Amino acid sequence: MPPPPPGLVPRRTFDPGTPSAEFYSQWTRPKDVFSVLLILGGDVVSRALAQLAGGWLTPVAFSFGWVAYAVTALVAAVGENRLMPVSDCPCKVINGKSGHTKDNSSWIIGRIVRDFESWMDPKISEHLDSMVMKKWEEIKDDAELKEPGSGHKLRKPPIAGLCVSIYKASHEKPGRPGHDRIYYTGLATTFIQLGIATTPCILYGDWGVLLVTVGGVLLSFTTGSLPQWSKEKWACRRNVKKSIVLTRGNGSQHAIVILGEERGLDLEDLAVGPINVDVSTSRSTRIVIATLATLWILLLITAAGLSQNTWYLLVVGAIGILQNVTVAGWRRDPSAFGVPLTFEEVIGKTKVMQTLYAVEDKYPGLGRSMVATFFPGILKETEQTKWNNYAAKAKTGATGFKLT
Repeated sequence: MPPPPPGLVPRRTFDPGTPSAEFYSQWTRPKDVFSVLLILGGDVVSRALAQLAGGWLTPVAFSFGWVAYAVTALVAAVGENRLMPVSDCPCKVINGKSGHTKDNSSWIIGRIVRDFESWMDPKISEHLDSMVMKKWEEIKDDAELKEPGSGHKLRKPPIAGLCVSIYKASHEKPGRPGHDRIYYTGLATTFIQLGIATTPCILYGDWGVLLVTVGGVLLSFTTGSLPQWSKEKWACRRNVKKSIVLTRGNGSQHAIVILGEERGLDLEDLAVGPINVDVSTSRSTRIVIATLATLWILLLITAAGLSQNTWYLLVVGAIGILQNVTVAGWRRDPSAFGVPLTFEEVIGKTKVMQTLYAVEDKYPGLGRSMVATFFPGILKETEQTKWNNYAAKAKTGATGFKLT
């Protein structure tokens, strides 16, 4: 086979230093990195918005992931007719009177249950510790009866029975987001980002980074402040007397009882509200979401054109995503979600059934409403007889507490 004509195959000189030069150029002046990062992390932005949205200002910082979120939000608004994500913590919502149980889809209820151990009253923690210690003593005693000397080998159990915490809806107006420390981190982060973006403008006259940052801040704050967020987040009736039990289900350590007292949210409505209640995005909202998505894409194209001082823009995005991640996973008090609560008491025994008996003695009907959840099978004859006696007692009205 004859050799190819000269010039047909390009010749390159042997230069092992080429990759080093390319790496050096990329790390000193990153190109197209920010535009790529802008399409990653949309799920983090979605969760951060769900945490803080609902008021007139939602300070979720400009960061990587906003372009991806904007496109996802457009698809959700047009196809699913909603913006709020569903709950990321599976739990049950039980009507304290009828015992009807619903699977939760509300972001607020899911986070209240998920974060309970971070905001529960200190008295609950103390009571739970005493329950665990008592349970430990009981299992050690049982082990000693079966095999003397074996009790000390047993480790302390992680959970014990069932702990029922009683709360009442607070007098504060429900359905309004609270402003806690994590809320104000968005404002602080934005000021820091603007300060960083201003630096190349002052030092080198390069206002490109500042333009992209200001545009991103305006678009992110506008997206989070749409009225549709509040409409979906608190899709329920208000000022109800209904008593509700929140729990992860059979086998969980905690059950949270919330007594409406004619001033709380209807948590039973809220549990299915984002899916069943008519809070679909309006035509005007869908148009706004489409416009914002278009502007985010234009911002992405603009950011891709920057070739100088791009490290400043990367730092701005990195600080923003750090704030987004922190907000998305932060443990918040129920009042921050517009569900202010007041602690009443805690009831807990080392046996689940004994706990339900104790709850029923003080709050007739409430303990009975949880039986099917924690004991889905057939009850023992003695247990069934006792619950039949409770039901008969409730019919005669021989109790002083009226559950609604």
